[in-house]
Amino acid sequence: MRILQLGLILALTTGIAAILIYLTGLTGFSDSVSEEDLRVLESLQSEFRQCVRANGLGLRALGGSNYCQITIQFPNDTVSKWRDPDTDEPEGLSFEFNLCETLATWEQVRNSTTILTKEFIDALPNGWKEYAWRRINKGNLLNNCKNRNVCIEKLALVLPEYPPYVPRQFARCAVVGNSGDLLKTKFGDEIDGYDVVIRENGAPIQNYTEYVGKKSTFRLLNRGSAKALDKVVELDETRKEVLLVKTTIHDIMNKMIQEIPINNPVYLMLGASFGSAAKGTGLKALEFALSICDTVDMYGFTVDPGYKEWTRYFSESRKGHTPLHGRAYYQMMECLGLIKIHSPLRADFNREVKWVPSKSTLRAAVIASEKVLRRVGAGTSDPLRACSIIKRRNRGSGKIPGLRKEAIEHQKHVNYATLYPLERSLGQGVLCTTAAE
Repeated sequence: MRILQLGLILALTTGIAAILIYLTGLTGFSDSVSEEDLRVLESLQSEFRQCVRANGLGLRALGGSNYCQITIQFPNDTVSKWRDPDTDEPEGLSFEFNLCETLATWEQVRNSTTILTKEFIDALPNGWKEYAWRRINKGNLLNNCKNRNVCIEKLALVLPEYPPYVPRQFARCAVVGNSGDLLKTKFGDEIDGYDVVIRENGAPIQNYTEYVGKKSTFRLLNRGSAKALDKVVELDETRKEVLLVKTTIHDIMNKMIQEIPINNPVYLMLGASFGSAAKGTGLKALEFALSICDTVDMYGFTVDPGYKEWTRYFSESRKGHTPLHGRAYYQMMECLGLIKIHSPLRADFNREVKWVPSKSTLRAAVIASEKVLRRVGAGTSDPLRACSIIKRRNRGSGKIPGLRKEAIEHQKHVNYATLYPLERSLGQGVLCTTAAE
């Protein structure tokens, strides 16, 4: 009998150990992550997978080695048209993502400013010497801004003292891409119904209004479009578009702003680092939108099955970049409650995005994700927990009059601080300027 009891104890011990080993492998997380955190992340992944299945038009989401890892797969009969320019290999049909990293990073975006300001450069340790010259074309010739006045002069026309926009400043925003898919559905009136419309590069409005609308509040510009500011400002007949340059200021731009003159506000973007997760002007437009809007809808992105070639609604087909990866990433964003996709196959404005995790699940998952990733300030509820650099600003500075209630409430929540992402520093916190006491 005693031998039987010992055998039973040994079996139980071995079984428990095996379960612990399995769970350790399944989570791969540190001891700071509680059982409740794991339950939240497990629930998040489960609902996320159901959301992709219900809304992804053939996409599937599979779990990975832990509750953060996810793989989004395309059907096996999907024809991959894009080829890597270095290897000539076709784009794959499955993409791995980290839900925890995605949630935590986009939560940071939603609470930060994405406009470069003088306040940011001043507050950044060695900001003028180590950072400012990077935002000036051929800035490497400026000897690390040793003569600060030269750098200030080159940046002056696009460098506000304080952020001109704050989180939650606008309610409903639409980001309009340039995909040829826009010509399949007349979204024009629908797009014009948003509080804010964000467009990209040199995308025209005239002659396409029934498809893309005519309203335009902001326009995000890459390097090529920024060098043609004189042409870009003509795209909006109101001449009131705010122009956001995602690269550097160029002497050509400064000359056009002063001599034409260009009266539109022009700013440089300051953004979060997404590593290799996603890239492109479209993603930066969504980043800006999520930093100033309550809700964000996207139009004109190649996100439906049947991709044949990279098209724009206003020009001939051209070489594009990783369209399948983009579609998978945007579907992930929709199923994390960040955006809503509108496309020819999702043309019903009232379409319900099914199985999106609840707001309470997402809030808890953000906290759990920060702990998993060991982000700065993880595990606390302090709204300024991610501040790795804190500077005091001058009393009464940087206030924007006439803000909507939701924006004011958010400012109160963060104690009237401004949060700036630290570029090239994924997960290392944010720079915060706080109100003078």
